[in-house]
Amino acid sequence: MFIDKVQAVENKFIDLEQRISDPSVIARQDEWQKLTKEHASLAPIVEAFRTYKDVTEQIKGDEELMKDPESDDEIKAMAKDELTDLEKQRTQLEEKLHILMLPKDPRDDKNVIMEIRGGAGGDEAALFAGDLFRMYMKYIEKQPGWKANIISSNAPELGGFKEVIFSVEGNGVFGKLKYESGVHRVQRVPVTEAGGRIHTSTATVAVLPEAEDVEVNLNMDDVRVDYFRASGAGGQHVNKTSSAVRMTHIPTGIVVECQDERSQLENRAKAVRVLKARLLDKAQQEADAEVTEARRSQVGTGDRSERIRTYNFPQGRVTDHRINLTLYKLENVLNGDIDEFIQALAETRQAELMKEENENA
Repeated sequence: MFIDKVQAVENKFIDLEQRISDPSVIARQDEWQKLTKEHASLAPIVEAFRTYKDVTEQIKGDEELMKDPESDDEIKAMAKDELTDLEKQRTQLEEKLHILMLPKDPRDDKNVIMEIRGGAGGDEAALFAGDLFRMYMKYIEKQPGWKANIISSNAPELGGFKEVIFSVEGNGVFGKLKYESGVHRVQRVPVTEAGGRIHTSTATVAVLPEAEDVEVNLNMDDVRVDYFRASGAGGQHVNKTSSAVRMTHIPTGIVVECQDERSQLENRAKAVRVLKARLLDKAQQEADAEVTEARRSQVGTGDRSERIRTYNFPQGRVTDHRINLTLYKLENVLNGDIDEFIQALAETRQAELMKEENENA
């Protein structure tokens, strides 16, 4: 029974509560952090379930009042009115619990490595990539406990980025940012265009869950490592030592470059992080490709060549093509106000999962 499954979650929550309060567990910080993270992930389910149980008890009490021959008509009328509201509330809580109990993507709590690259459109595409980078930085600043660090960047003289790679750490990072993967399109008059004509340019965004050592078996014997001098915009050398690192994973052909740090060691460590994330992503993409078309998510982190969103400057609108959602607040979106898109995409995905679960029931 569904409620029995939810009760089992509450039982586990109570057990975790006791364990994370145990001084011997607190002393083992790695284990304690893992348990507190699991405890926090179950909290929304338990909170909704406890409200559901309270409402159910109130319904039971009102039903008894209505059946009680000693209750006067006024009491019964009050109980009947309250019962209508309580039953509606219980139905809503049941729907909420069904959504909260849906199987979660195990990667949702992972930190991520994001890659933004200018696509079609030359200098204007690089400028748009810079706009997207700023948008995500603004969004990350608004999330409690999140932090971002640039791993690698390639900035042309006119501004923006040909490519920028950065990490994002915090609670539930991949679960929110995963919907940003794909091709983003901008329609505007470029600063480089004297004629005032509207151009269309693109930038690609990849959101990769960061790999843990147990998930990716990276054999450094399979990696060719080259060192070279880091250079600034326009190819000007800004470092006289060979601190920049290029790693080539020979079996897959994946190439990673990091040059933002002055230390060769720091660049090497960052390159390894990116390489592991790309290898994990490649394995996940291959696994997803085996899933039948009927069960493939329509709004997940699917085809990276898919155009997912258009930012139209003349009309001040942003449209997400996966769910046909248009918001006429371009400036707010570019200032990091993207929660409305993320929430709508997450709800669409939940509806897909609910449909799959009902079909398989």
